[in-house]
Amino acid sequence: MCPSSRIEGFYKLSPAERTRIVKDFAGLSDEEARALSGEAGLSVSQADKMVENALGTFAMPLGIATNFLINGKDHLIPMAIEEPSVVAAASNAAKMARERGGFKTSSTEPMMIGQVQVTGVKDPRAAATKLESEKSEILKLANSQDPMLVSLGGGARDIETRIIETMHGPQVVVHLHVDVRDAMGANAVNTMAEATAPLIEKLTGGKVYLRILSNLAVLRLARAEAVWPKDAIGGEDVVDGVVEAYVFADADPFRCATHNKGVMNGIDAVIIATGNDWRAIEAGAHAYAAKNGSYKPLTRFEKTPEGDLRGLIEVPMAVGLVGGATKVHPSAKACVKLLGVKTANELGEIVAAVGLAQNMAALRALATVGIQRGHMSLHARNIVASVGCPPELMDRAVEIIVREKKIRMDRAKEVVDELKRSPPAR
Repeated sequence: MCPSSRIEGFYKLSPAERTRIVKDFAGLSDEEARALSGEAGLSVSQADKMVENALGTFAMPLGIATNFLINGKDHLIPMAIEEPSVVAAASNAAKMARERGGFKTSSTEPMMIGQVQVTGVKDPRAAATKLESEKSEILKLANSQDPMLVSLGGGARDIETRIIETMHGPQVVVHLHVDVRDAMGANAVNTMAEATAPLIEKLTGGKVYLRILSNLAVLRLARAEAVWPKDAIGGEDVVDGVVEAYVFADADPFRCATHNKGVMNGIDAVIIATGNDWRAIEAGAHAYAAKNGSYKPLTRFEKTPEGDLRGLIEVPMAVGLVGGATKVHPSAKACVKLLGVKTANELGEIVAAVGLAQNMAALRALATVGIQRGHMSLHARNIVASVGCPPELMDRAVEIIVREKKIRMDRAKEVVDELKRSPPAR
């Protein structure tokens, strides 16, 4: 029997108790469990091999989002993030979606785009025609660079030729479409783009400068959808409020930027936890949001005929399970094992589902009690800790500043000082 991600009172447990549950859920080894807890994470010697001028490592909180049911399978979701309330919000949204079967996901093939920029072409249209006629030679040369990828079923599949207008006149841009399988794909695509550049120069009579992967991965998309019953989320008025919040984001880029930031709260946290490139994901997501000439939400929300809330997301998802930190970082490897994914596509779909859940939770809060209630109660603990509050006084100090609605460093210090002077309760 598959274990359930619906774990009652998980938030009430100690970190050690949570680690034990997660270990049992995913069948982790003692070492893998220690990697998740931070006891056996990335070493300085490993860090020194990953980046230049390494001094050490930088830790972030690693939380576990519960309740996720994705394509009929339960998942515990590792999320590396410093912002309070994100993990709790995603867990809550996932819990409310379970009644309607949780999240349904899908994705396209793991196709990345490599760009070869050709300048100084006298007749761009003729050059484009020539390139199309020599497509098989270009693809053959590209695939000769990575026989391993080809043997795994991947490789260069097609080329697309574009003519773009720049401030320096027209340029011909060749897009290599490369199936990168379970890799993020940057190394494979960049190698192919660089290898084909001399041939492309010869065929066009132009000069190639840039030959590099594009992070706007429009051919590599992940999709997720879910339905939240109106009674589970607070009634039909709440459904209307979430839909109106979405409509606001669709009409106004100032709102939309924050809307999509909420989506990325969920997405980035899983991307970081699994050792993937969150800058690439961020760049691709925001570019995709503006692909039609105006900046739009990555999610869509609508009211069903029954009055429930349906949410959908579609986002570029260039993630990998091979290469990079995913295979080097002990905590990232443990997070991937916890997720139980076997392909990059499966990982991307889970990430999309988390982004949708996080966004729904944020919009629900905004449309009802406001974002600050849940956020600030957790933020208060950070404030109290920052003024040197002893652990035994933490809960009392937090309670006081939250009750007073004075979640500020100056008031936190005053409260902590007063509590320190007070005689201990008998």
